[in-house]
Amino acid sequence: MKLKNKFSKSALSLAFVGIIGLSGCAAQETSSTSSTTSVSASSASSTASSSSSASSSSSSTLSYDTHFSQGDLSWDDSSVKTIDLSNPEATDGVTVKDGVITITTAGNYKLTGTLEDGQIVVSAGDEDMVRLILDNASITNSDGSTINIQSANEVLLYSNSGTTNTISDGSEYSSTGEDDPDAAIYSKSDLTLAGEGTLNVTGNYNDGITSKDGLVIASGTVDVTAQNSGIKGKDYVDILDGTVKVTATEGDGIKATNSDEEGRGWTRLQSGTVEISAGDDGFKAEKELEIDGGTLTISQSNEGIEAQYITFAGGEITVASDDDGVNASVPDTDTDSTSTDSADSTSTDSSTTDQQQGQMPSGDMGGQAPGGDMGGGGGMDTVEDASITVTGGTINVTAEGDGFDSNGTATMSGGTLTVNGPSRGGNGVFDTAGDFTLTGGTLLAGGTSDMFVAPAADGQGYIKSTDLSTSEGDTVTVVDSSGKTVATYKVTDKGTQVFFASTEGITAGQTYTLQVNGEDAGSVTAQ
Repeated sequence: MKLKNKFSKSALSLAFVGIIGLSGCAAQETSSTSSTTSVSASSASSTASSSSSASSSSSSTLSYDTHFSQGDLSWDDSSVKTIDLSNPEATDGVTVKDGVITITTAGNYKLTGTLEDGQIVVSAGDEDMVRLILDNASITNSDGSTINIQSANEVLLYSNSGTTNTISDGSEYSSTGEDDPDAAIYSKSDLTLAGEGTLNVTGNYNDGITSKDGLVIASGTVDVTAQNSGIKGKDYVDILDGTVKVTATEGDGIKATNSDEEGRGWTRLQSGTVEISAGDDGFKAEKELEIDGGTLTISQSNEGIEAQYITFAGGEITVASDDDGVNASVPDTDTDSTSTDSADSTSTDSSTTDQQQGQMPSGDMGGQAPGGDMGGGGGMDTVEDASITVTGGTINVTAEGDGFDSNGTATMSGGTLTVNGPSRGGNGVFDTAGDFTLTGGTLLAGGTSDMFVAPAADGQGYIKSTDLSTSEGDTVTVVDSSGKTVATYKVTDKGTQVFFASTEGITAGQTYTLQVNGEDAGSVTAQ
């Protein structure tokens, strides 16, 4: 059951403290006198039980409530109704007609067997909690959505331990109106995915999994292949744990699409393992995106990670992109942010000046040519209300567009960020319209010298060199006057026109030796 939104953001800031709140329904409490099923999602447990405390071990800065609580994963075993998909029969709360199994009341329903060409419809009350417990279930629908959730307060899709469950739709739908389902699993209600088993989803028509409300992945293995976007939640996508793999042929990998409501349109990874291959953007949100744990690997994408406000607070992140690796930009509210195709992309280059938000950069406005040191800002670009914040985690970006691009500001105070920047002109390793503030952490980068933006003055010391001659696989090291190595960078197949390094061991004004594969290649004074 959803609580009221909590939202407070000042421009160009991500000053949030807190975590997800409880939102369970007392009506679903388990009887103390009967057998129960209770599953612990490792990060979900601490997340759902800490609504009143800001001292949680989670490093998340998002303070929004979701529909999920740990109590959602407990139920009375004696209340479970089993539906044999191979030979379904009507019972209390369940109707069966022409291959369509419709669930009309709150409860716990175990789905087992094979439904070769049919549909599961949930049409329950607005306050009802419906659990669909998948137990080696195989469901296909040749001409429509396979699981179609039309109404409920929340629906839990739970994959039983040791089971593999398969959901697949057809490549053509019989109903294709604007409000008709367009994903193999489609929900107009809050949706939670959990369990200790495996859920395989194939969206042959459009998307794999879509929630027009909130979407939480609490645990389990979820493997989605989709013609368009893989996993999509309107209000939010919150990954608490589990193993998630997404292959999105033409669209985005995982995204939240709400650009209109405060406190909505956010995506977060707290724990677990996520792998994405996307035809468009990889991991995305219209408003806020945060990674504070887990492992995220984006092996293919147009833009890897994109949102208006991006925070890296922990985790292991690897991004490969044909355009920008990490991009913070204001969403285009002139388009339908809940559309099902990739046209709702918020991708904008920092040269775009359509959105006249924020103020002009405080850095050097001298109109330097590409490849010059832009100081704390990216030149004459308008500074948008967008930001990238790095406080922790290990981030590796390989990009053919800008490696680290904010149409607003960027700050880094911790963590390790490695940017294998573009080789083509007109893009840069770093590109920020406003100040790029670097006060801590380890930042290593190499790529084209075009559009290079240096951090603002009075931050952590850094070195920059455009004199190195390197090839794929070379190792560049930075050695201080005592012979200690203070930074190491391995050159990608793009080579390096510019090499950048900043660590706690680099001090402004000191001279350092650069080495390539252990051989001295020159010296440079840190700025």
